Amino acid sequence: MAQPTRRPSPAAVTRDAKGCRIRAMILVGQYDSPFVRRVAISLRTLGFGYEHDTRSVFADFDAMCQVNPLGRIPSLVLDGGEVLIDSAAILDWLDQAVGPERALIPAAGAERRRALRLIALATGAIDKIGAATYERIVRPSAFRWPEWIDRCLTQGTGAIAALAAEPWPPDARLDQAQITTACMIRYVRLADPDLLPPGRHPTLDALSERCEALPAFQANWPADYALPRNS
Repeated sequence: MAQPTRRPSPAAVTRDAKGCRIRAMILVGQYDSPFVRRVAISLRTLGFGYEHDTRSVFADFDAMCQVNPLGRIPSLVLDGGEVLIDSAAILDWLDQAVGPERALIPAAGAERRRALRLIALATGAIDKIGAATYERIVRPSAFRWPEWIDRCLTQGTGAIAALAAEPWPPDARLDQAQITTACMIRYVRLADPDLLPPGRHPTLDALSERCEALPAFQANWPADYALPRNS
């Protein structure tokens, strides 16, 4: 198996809800994935140090399957060797590790339900617009399904419009709904920029600008989005 490329994040002493020290972990996956990126931002926001394994789901698929049998990203390798898979499961573990006062998703009640709804809209937009992008770019042209592409784009842009209709107070504490939505915005503008040009949804523009100015976001800015292309 090829050795992973690891890049250390800035050193940080991380402690769980009981004050026990947590050593650096390994985050597997590249930052052009919004799911990897939202985990990376959450790690930094909560003060977790980590190393970054930059193997690709395309170029390093066999090696990726050694970490996660699904061959998907992200994965988070804990200090003891346990591997957490799926960004939602990783984020849930992070919130449990830091406790409810610092958690990025509220623990209960209407605030939690609202946060989970916004996160579901943002991740749904990523999934649907990502599926349409893969269909257009990766699948050979003879096998593309235009009606499916249109359906996915309708679902994705519908989720974006719903998020744009939500209030995003500029003085609100950074939480997972903001992190995931900002990651979605950057991803869509990389994958299919015509779907979310600046000015179409001013509320989302403002949210993106606020979040992307933060050090936790700047540390993993995805400048490009690369997919294998078919004719």
